[in-house]
Amino acid sequence: MNIQKRLTILTTDEINQLYSRPLFTTKERVQYFALSQMETELLYTLRSIKSKIYFILQLGYFKSKHLFFQFNLCEVKEDIQYILKVHFNSTDFSDFGSIDKKTRLNQQQLILKRFNYCLCDSQSRLDLKEQARRAAAISGKPIFIFRELINYLTTKRIIIPGYSFIQEVIGNAITYEQKRLIRIIQKQLSETDKQHLKELLYNPSGLYKITRIKHEPKDFSMNEIKREIEYGKEMYPLFQLANSILPQLKISNESIKYYASLVEYYSVYKLKRFNESLINLYLLCFIFYRYQRMNDNLINSFIYKMRKYNDDILSFAKDQVYNYYTENQEDFKKVGNVLQVIIDENISEHTVFKDIQRRVFSILDRPKLTELANQILNTSKIDEKAFRWERIDALALQFKRQIRPIFMTIDFVTTDIEDPLMDAIHFLKEVLMKRKTLLKYDIEDIPQTFIQNGTKRYLYTKDDAHSKRLLIDRYEFLIYHSLWHRLQSGDIFCRDSIKYRSFEDDLVDEDTWVHKENMIQDFNLTKLQQPIEQHLKELENKLEARIISINKRITSGKNKYVQVKKHKNHHSWTLPYTRASSLINHSFFDVLPQVDMRSILYFVNQQCNFLDNFEHILGRYANQKAKDYTLIPCLIAWGTNMGLYRMGEVSDIDFSKLATTSANFIRLETLKDANDCISNATSQLPIFPYFNIDDFIHSSSDGQKYETQIHTLQSRHSSKYFGMNKGITSYTMVANHIPIQARIIGANEHESHYVFDILYNNTTNIKPTIHSTDTHGTNEVNFAILDLFGYQFAPRYKDIQATISRNLYGFQHPSHYEKLLIKPVRKINTDLIVKEWDNIKRIMVSLALKTTTQNVIVRKLSSYARKNQTKRALWEYDNIIKSLYFLEYIDSLSLRQNVQKSLNRGESYHKLRRSVSYANFGKLRFKTEQDQHIWNECSRLLSNCIVYYNASILSNLLIKSKDTGIVMKILQYISPIAWQHINFYGRYEFSKSPTVVNIEEILESINKDDILTSLTREDSLEE
Repeated sequence: MNIQKRLTILTTDEINQLYSRPLFTTKERVQYFALSQMETELLYTLRSIKSKIYFILQLGYFKSKHLFFQFNLCEVKEDIQYILKVHFNSTDFSDFGSIDKKTRLNQQQLILKRFNYCLCDSQSRLDLKEQARRAAAISGKPIFIFRELINYLTTKRIIIPGYSFIQEVIGNAITYEQKRLIRIIQKQLSETDKQHLKELLYNPSGLYKITRIKHEPKDFSMNEIKREIEYGKEMYPLFQLANSILPQLKISNESIKYYASLVEYYSVYKLKRFNESLINLYLLCFIFYRYQRMNDNLINSFIYKMRKYNDDILSFAKDQVYNYYTENQEDFKKVGNVLQVIIDENISEHTVFKDIQRRVFSILDRPKLTELANQILNTSKIDEKAFRWERIDALALQFKRQIRPIFMTIDFVTTDIEDPLMDAIHFLKEVLMKRKTLLKYDIEDIPQTFIQNGTKRYLYTKDDAHSKRLLIDRYEFLIYHSLWHRLQSGDIFCRDSIKYRSFEDDLVDEDTWVHKENMIQDFNLTKLQQPIEQHLKELENKLEARIISINKRITSGKNKYVQVKKHKNHHSWTLPYTRASSLINHSFFDVLPQVDMRSILYFVNQQCNFLDNFEHILGRYANQKAKDYTLIPCLIAWGTNMGLYRMGEVSDIDFSKLATTSANFIRLETLKDANDCISNATSQLPIFPYFNIDDFIHSSSDGQKYETQIHTLQSRHSSKYFGMNKGITSYTMVANHIPIQARIIGANEHESHYVFDILYNNTTNIKPTIHSTDTHGTNEVNFAILDLFGYQFAPRYKDIQATISRNLYGFQHPSHYEKLLIKPVRKINTDLIVKEWDNIKRIMVSLALKTTTQNVIVRKLSSYARKNQTKRALWEYDNIIKSLYFLEYIDSLSLRQNVQKSLNRGESYHKLRRSVSYANFGKLRFKTEQDQHIWNECSRLLSNCIVYYNASILSNLLIKSKDTGIVMKILQYISPIAWQHINFYGRYEFSKSPTVVNIEEILESINKDDILTSLTREDSLEE
């Protein structure tokens, strides 16, 4: 597929946002037109007041966008009035004529020198082209390359060149990369290989082979897993081919995943229309990625089933112990009666023993008493483990049927060549492959070294000849059980996997790591450029000073929120936890007229053209453009959970048209681009800066559970949320009320593994500097990773005092802090951090390079089961950053309030999302994971449009605040998360012209006093 001469990378609004002269609010004028001492000195090197004004204007605009603009003074009169008032005592000024070119350019040179910037000269442009080629090898997405170039230019302090030049650079880089890949593919593939790849696109039996292979298992049932194993056997020869060729392409795993996704997007008919070598590239990437996914699916199934067996076994054993004690309770009471007979002083010493026995056996008969006596003599307590192994015996047929096929399919490996468990695994595989039984082997020939001493007593018995005999079902289960634990710890892995390959394979390779300093600089990881000893010293000074100052502020009473309680031998402290409720449906929106969802989508599209992002699946080959009256109902059908068929019933667009439009235009790629377009447009509204928290963009992320009626692999049980049913989690990042990023994860997956992923892969222009989560978003590495990538992690802890009492660290021994109220529990191991710093840097660069899915690396790093020096060192660094945050959290009321406010915004958004996805009682009926992802993005898009619409109304009020008498400050406390004025229901008529939304007319039609009253109700304001 050839790249068009000029790629469409940004929308018109996004181009204007990047390249147009900034339009400052009053608040921004204060920020950008303020002059430092150095800038004041530069100002007074200029002569005329006109030249000075122009200099301040150029300087302010440069501070905002790091660009220069050509403008006439008459275009910026409001900015000039502010500058005259602040810097020239409101001097009269009337010369609004143009400034000469020489003066303008000279001033630009002064500004460049002031900020150590330079223009994008010929050498810089050559470097930029090389940087674009490197980025294209990581990801073929134009927007990714664009952002990498912008980051590169910002890091190098180079002025961004014109958009058309960047378009050309990116287009050429993608073309170059495609040609490079095609050359290698053509050279490496034989005619036989090409024929085998072509067979994927044949359909002799009525169904294309590639179409069959695309279908992943819906759940972990035996039929689904057997089918997945068969697909793996079909793919294996082509996987071996892909495994030999793809490393020669020197592309990232992210690129492989991207090219593989194109096979998912395109139908076979559309694939056949591409360049043959390009199709082969896509197919090789697809087979490679799909085979890895197959192994992931099988290992996930193995772990899932083993966990279920383990729960079953533990539950059975506990029940047996309980039943034993319940059944024998009365008998043991009778044993007491027997003992009372023996010590009865009324029995004569001349009484015959048989008479005593007769009396005893009247209480408990001889057999029962013998049984109880043996139990008392032989065991101090019931052997619960014995009951576990009894249950394993009963489950033998079941686990063999379910576990063996998976066990035989996966190629398990380890770095320890002398691992005794691997000997047992290989031996059992060989036995099963030969269709033999372990009973046919001598006990001496069966690997048993991996069996722990405490377990051996349950694995052996004696035969009739009193010879030692291995209980083979228990032996087989022990191998599976041990493998389960070792897979989770990462000691055993599968190389041909994504989630379960070795951690070393997830990182940038050794050959590439030779250029580490360049890569660290390219990704602007500034803290990694500093010598670690110096960096740790700075952190030590900061942390130790904070420990002392925090304690002083508490003891002096300056921190009045920490409550200290005196005990006999010590003091304790508490920090009251107050959780404010999330605010939705502000009363102001009650006075607005009702508007339907269709009209809102049309309105938002008029403002930012987000529908232009829905390109036909054939790209430029298709002359067809999506018609708004068929595309909008598709988005509503998906986003409300209604479905296309039901939309066809309740609208004037029939199902077949909806299905065709959806198949041609609605894909994850187009939906994400459309969502980014709306989010970016919202960020350009005048009200947006007023949503900042303490002048920062403070984002939060959290998961929202949805029940699924049709099973997919990501649908998992969660009794707390779904009872006996299954569901998924929609994990969303919200910044200034806007849902800027979202993804679907399994209901049982830990949200903390996705915090960095969702933050770093944010593709909007809204860039948070602070990010909050609840406790579910915390683990042992997120503080460290986010800190090294330049973000501040600010989670909320419900039980903060208990958390700090276990997790506050210092650079000194705990005895050093003995007299303090809030004191560290352990000394930071700085030697370990220094020793492993190069490996930590390698992990960070791997995350930036996307050598694998980022949440996979984070999951492995945060796992307690994994024992690794580098991981321990990263945890130590995390403890430093975490401790600094703990102290700030205790000391700063504003920080605690800001974290709470940010999280409240996320919770408010979830309520909006729940209302948007109202159909089918909010239960999802989508058949595939792909459909669930599309629903998630469509629902986010509808919510995004509602936020834009509400923010537009607030912006209109803001602009007219002087005329209406509305206090501007009130507007920043009004949340745009509201939907009481929006109608989601009824019959849709899309073929008719939509109702045109005119916000000015809407506000003019409402009584001014009603607006003021609704705006100033205190119970409706965001806290």
